[in-house]
Amino acid sequence: MKNLMSPAKNGRSRSIAQRPTAIRITRRFNAPPEDVFDAWIDPEIAGQWLFATASRPMTHVEIDARVEGSFCFAEQRDGEIIEYTGEYVEIVPHRRLAFTLSMEDHWYVTTRVMVEIIALKTGCELTLVHEDVPSHYAGYTEARWTGILYGLGVTLAAWSTRGGSN
Repeated sequence: MKNLMSPAKNGRSRSIAQRPTAIRITRRFNAPPEDVFDAWIDPEIAGQWLFATASRPMTHVEIDARVEGSFCFAEQRDGEIIEYTGEYVEIVPHRRLAFTLSMEDHWYVTTRVMVEIIALKTGCELTLVHEDVPSHYAGYTEARWTGILYGLGVTLAAWSTRGGSN
């Protein structure tokens, strides 16, 4: 968290802390909860959409999908390798996933992401909550997750037309 010093009305310095915020996004998918959950932990599938974009695919993906297991996604951006890393803190197959998240270029910030998947009559609903996001990155982070989840939908649709990964 970044602390700034600002003079108070009485002339003394006071600390202005940028409070972390939480982002919440809910999205429905026309895929069973099992497929949506597996897309988060299967390296072959996750590498196509998680943190990836059409112009910046992941160049390396490692996933050890167990509590206290870790993950690393790497992309090449402007000639540099950027890594997204974290550790799984909760895994409830086909229902819930929670993990820490850090980026190499913001190593001093560790956030927490929780993914909840609820089965519907047709498909499922996914709710993502990203906690401890520095407030000045909240808008960017929310837009980024919106795009990432759009990519998940596209990936799931492509996998379903090929008969899935299983």
